[in-house]
Amino acid sequence: MSQPAPVRIAMWSGPRNISTAMMRAFENRGDTAVVDEPFYAAWLARSGADHPMRAEVLAAQPTDPAEVAARLTGPIPGGRMVFYQKHMAHHMIGDEDLAWMGACRNVFLIRAPEDVLASYAQRRATFTLEELGFERQVELFEQEAQRLGRAPPVIEARDVLADPRGMLSTLCDALEIDFDAAMLSWPAGTRETDGVWAPAWYEAVERSTGFAPPRPQAKPEDLPKPLRATAESARPHYLAMAQHKLSL
Repeated sequence: MSQPAPVRIAMWSGPRNISTAMMRAFENRGDTAVVDEPFYAAWLARSGADHPMRAEVLAAQPTDPAEVAARLTGPIPGGRMVFYQKHMAHHMIGDEDLAWMGACRNVFLIRAPEDVLASYAQRRATFTLEELGFERQVELFEQEAQRLGRAPPVIEARDVLADPRGMLSTLCDALEIDFDAAMLSWPAGTRETDGVWAPAWYEAVERSTGFAPPRPQAKPEDLPKPLRATAESARPHYLAMAQHKLSL
């Protein structure tokens, strides 16, 4: 009897979403290996962006996108059957060869712009709309939809927080893998698989043991005035994705 083919899941998100909690959920499965933002160093090297722990990130990962892609499509770490890849959409600058995505089941994790900005602004005083990845996420979504001939899965962060079991079960169905209840909780603490940048960004998820209930939806008036225009610019991209999101 032949062995089932391995499954590679590329989860495309933006910063200050529940992307690390989603990585925790998948890593808690017995059949899954995970990788944390493998294109981060390549993006830093090519963009020149000044991010926390920049030198450490550049030293920890390959800076050649082709080398990263080869690792993502090569043998799955630990001989596991599922390879969950946490990606930031903005790490794809636009001139990379994205053919490797065809080896993955691509999923798009979205969050309302006001919620993203309210969180991100607490970490970085200045940033661009491009760093939030809204437009690039739509571009990658449209590319994948064209390849598949249909919309790939989209999942809304707030929906996952409101009903983790229901939404993760629905996501697993869309990915054609079995749901595992182990995805709903995990031990607190750090992981060897966390990116080297974890001390700058992950203190909340390191304390977590599961998905927290959703907070009240942020509103434009909750943001500082300079960020309201940024949220408004991001909104059409978010809405373009939201119309395709999975539901129970």
